[in-house]
Amino acid sequence: MTPFRERDPVKIGALSLMVIALLLGMAFKADSLPVIGGGTIYHAQFAEAGGLEVGDDVRVAGVRVGKVDSIELAGDHVDVGFRIRERASFGPETGAAIKIRTLMGSMYLELRPAGEGQMSAGATIPVERTESPYTVVDAFTGLAETSGEIDTDQLAESLTTLADLTRDTPESFRTALDGISRLSTNLAEKDERINTLLQNLDRVTTVLDARDEDLIALMRDASVLFDALVQRRQDIHDLLVATQDLSEELSSLIEGSRKDLAPALQHLESVVGVLNRNEEHLDESLRMMAPFYRVFANTLGNGPWFDVYIQNLPPIPQVTP
Repeated sequence: MTPFRERDPVKIGALSLMVIALLLGMAFKADSLPVIGGGTIYHAQFAEAGGLEVGDDVRVAGVRVGKVDSIELAGDHVDVGFRIRERASFGPETGAAIKIRTLMGSMYLELRPAGEGQMSAGATIPVERTESPYTVVDAFTGLAETSGEIDTDQLAESLTTLADLTRDTPESFRTALDGISRLSTNLAEKDERINTLLQNLDRVTTVLDARDEDLIALMRDASVLFDALVQRRQDIHDLLVATQDLSEELSSLIEGSRKDLAPALQHLESVVGVLNRNEEHLDESLRMMAPFYRVFANTLGNGPWFDVYIQNLPPIPQVTP
């Protein structure tokens, strides 16, 4: 086998570039791959696309379950392909509608589950079960009916007034519109977090509802505690006043005895110094006192008298035979 260093670098470079290009193509088409992309493809036919774009969300009951995969014109209707990645149950009679997600016109595809079982993979929702936000025919029909009732003079006056109002403040007006756009975009990006927050709030309210009796009992106990504190308010006030008086008396006592305590402490220090200097003599005295104390205790240990023994006093008389 030829060592790696001895192989043709041109072939190795060309092969590496081909592998890199293949990986880049797979990265851009990851959603279309059978394993990496995942999900199931379905189709829905609409009379009007209504501003829906590829990549918009597909939702069931407000929960995002997939994205729009393709939008193609098929005769007199629009064929929308969408990919479902999450586990979502919707029957074969499911309908679809294009809904507005933000104030700035962002759209999403809403599925309306219906029927028993699960819709087959690759199935198509017909036009009869879909709903567009509006159709071109309806829009022009409404415009024709409305335009006949418009007072053109009043409309011109209104436009002139609007132009006069916005002529001096174009920058602030554009800033306000930009702020509204950013707000709507931010709300659209945070919709999942808002949904999670609402779900957690629902859980909290459920727990509070289950614990309502405990909360009521806690409030009643707190009321009893507060009533007791109110009743003991005067006792607590008297205790605090007495404590303050005691602290003042102790302060006065310490302040008044400070002059007497200073000399006493000084004399005590002198006495302790004398005792420290004569520690050896005190130890020797205590050691020598021990035999004396023992004899003294034996002498006076039987009562309030001395036991004395004198030998040969008086002398023993001589007894003659």
